[in-house]
Amino acid sequence: MKKAQIVVLPGDGIGPEVAAAGVAVLRAVAERFGHQFTFTEHAIGGDAIDRFNDPLPQATRDALLACDAILLGAVGGPKWSDPSAKIRPEQGLLAMRKLLGVFANVRPLKLHPRTAALSPLKPERTQGVDLVFIRELTGGIYFGAKTRSETDATDECRYSVEEVERVARHAFELARTRRRKVTSVDKANVLETSRLWRSVTTRVAADYPDVTLEHQLVDSMAMHLLTHPADYDVIVTENMFGDILTEEASVLAGSLGLSPSASIGGPGAGIYEPIHGSAPDIAGQSVANPLGTILSAAMLLRHSLGLPDEAATVEAAVDHVLEQANLTRDLGGTASTHDVTRAVLDAIEAKAEAA
Repeated sequence: MKKAQIVVLPGDGIGPEVAAAGVAVLRAVAERFGHQFTFTEHAIGGDAIDRFNDPLPQATRDALLACDAILLGAVGGPKWSDPSAKIRPEQGLLAMRKLLGVFANVRPLKLHPRTAALSPLKPERTQGVDLVFIRELTGGIYFGAKTRSETDATDECRYSVEEVERVARHAFELARTRRRKVTSVDKANVLETSRLWRSVTTRVAADYPDVTLEHQLVDSMAMHLLTHPADYDVIVTENMFGDILTEEASVLAGSLGLSPSASIGGPGAGIYEPIHGSAPDIAGQSVANPLGTILSAAMLLRHSLGLPDEAATVEAAVDHVLEQANLTRDLGGTASTHDVTRAVLDAIEAKAEAA
């Protein structure tokens, strides 16, 4: 039996709806497999600003440092989007990542036959797409020194050898469990931080002779993701490039609502969340796709709790739901958030009984 303390951060917009779906699935897994998961809910983002005037209140920080894993809904929205505001929801995300030291954001992308037709790319371009992004998460321009005056502004992009090496090793280790290919993305023809990035990843590659390393410039990579996405296995890159490229890649699946992510690697608990935003325009209507969050819960089971069989059961249940066309409107269906969640729960129960 596995005991785990899980912090739930519903956040903003549709965050509470999809987070509830993730919790329901984790509760079902605990019941079916004989585990004991305890859930506590805390504030982050715009919700936390409204309630506590702090995007990551002290009570949330304390809970994050004491838990085994974190399930996050979504953060942000137009209500708090004033660029001149000194307190913004996204500051809660950055502060949480820094607090926990999670330096690797893992975003898998594998197309399901049912949703491949929804991709804006031709079927022959998306066939066989099965890749994982490893985005460095706690360095680079988002965490560098910043200045602002009436006439100019600066954002410092800084990386150390240690920061690049640890995320590169994470990528190579993952590639060893997959197709043994790493693509490192940089802008080494222009940026000094990218030249450091390329030299360090090249050095690290020597320790993994069984894994092939290739380098790509970020601009050409943006093109190749749309023209030859099936060529890639594990893609590793710095913070800002990863932020942009993963959003581009997400459209290959046909909907942002299908894509999970994990932020891991540090001494603190891992953070698991769908890659979509808070979508306030559909909040409270039970039309949000919960599958990205449910698949994030599967990653939580695998990476933070060490329960690969349980994770595989959840992933198989999602595949079953997609095959049966229990789809929300972003995937061309009419099912509600509750309907899809219920279908996943039923599939988990059926697969657990059959095991």
